[in-house]
Amino acid sequence: MRLLFFFILLFGQCTLCLESSAHESQPGTLEIRERADQRYELTWRAPIYYGGPHPARLELPELWRDTIVPEEKLLPDSQVFRRVVALDGKGVDGSIIRFPGLEKTITTVFVRLIRLDGTSTTEVVRPTLPSVRLRGERPAHVAAFEYTGLGFYHILQGIDHLLFVLGLLLIVKGRMMLVKTITAFTVAHSITLGIATLGYASVPLAPLNAAIALSILFLGPEIVRSWRGQSSLTIRYPWLVAFLFGLLHGFGFASGLTTTGMPQAEIPLALLFFNVGVEFGQLAFVFTALALVRSFTILEVHWPRPVTALPGYVVGSLGAYWTIQRTVILLGVV
Repeated sequence: MRLLFFFILLFGQCTLCLESSAHESQPGTLEIRERADQRYELTWRAPIYYGGPHPARLELPELWRDTIVPEEKLLPDSQVFRRVVALDGKGVDGSIIRFPGLEKTITTVFVRLIRLDGTSTTEVVRPTLPSVRLRGERPAHVAAFEYTGLGFYHILQGIDHLLFVLGLLLIVKGRMMLVKTITAFTVAHSITLGIATLGYASVPLAPLNAAIALSILFLGPEIVRSWRGQSSLTIRYPWLVAFLFGLLHGFGFASGLTTTGMPQAEIPLALLFFNVGVEFGQLAFVFTALALVRSFTILEVHWPRPVTALPGYVVGSLGAYWTIQRTVILLGVV
């Protein structure tokens, strides 16, 4: 069972961990704000991608012409481009905006249109279809589906969150304890996801990433103690540790939602269905792992003892690597 969990994450982790300094799946945002005289102010925020400029570009319709010199600003986590365009008497509805290069990434882009009357709409652009046609207000069920997809996509791309869940699975013994542990983690990160999304609290991204890495490192020695038959607070009450660290991971989930620039009126809907998507992704990971474990049991597959120890050491080693890497970034050494 340990080897199986190891294989589930090792390939994806090895391709990301050596370059990644944060969540590479952070969404991009394009805000289109209507001004007077058929002018629109555009702010395109492209997240830093694997330490460098994002491959995606903003491509506007041919009839949209700049009225000022475009501005560019480099921030620690993104590049921000600002433009003001004129549409020569034509509205934005039906216009197609493209993001060439997005198909080579794992980035989702939220396009938000804010009109003069204060109404706003939000569209989701995915790498599989890197363009969007601007339109009027969308039905609630369409928005719910898109926020659910965003949550599902975010958790499956959040390798560090899944690695923490993996560490819990390697410690937990018994079905009821597994249910209690996963439920505690879900309740905890739902609490802080809501708090952060509603604006009652926030955590800077750099120390948050370092703390999440530390939570993974914490589980490494606990996994080894469990294998040796030893006991500790974590081994006796894994649900308690899952709850406490789940509060921390909830702020990490919130970073995938609060950066979308969602309309104020959509916050309750976005919060509910983004969390639903996160839970679907988390449960899909757990159930897939358990189903594969069951399959290996039925097939009576036996692994060499040294190999079965690898997953626990991988959890601890990657947790240590990320903790050091993100602490260095936090302290501004590099």
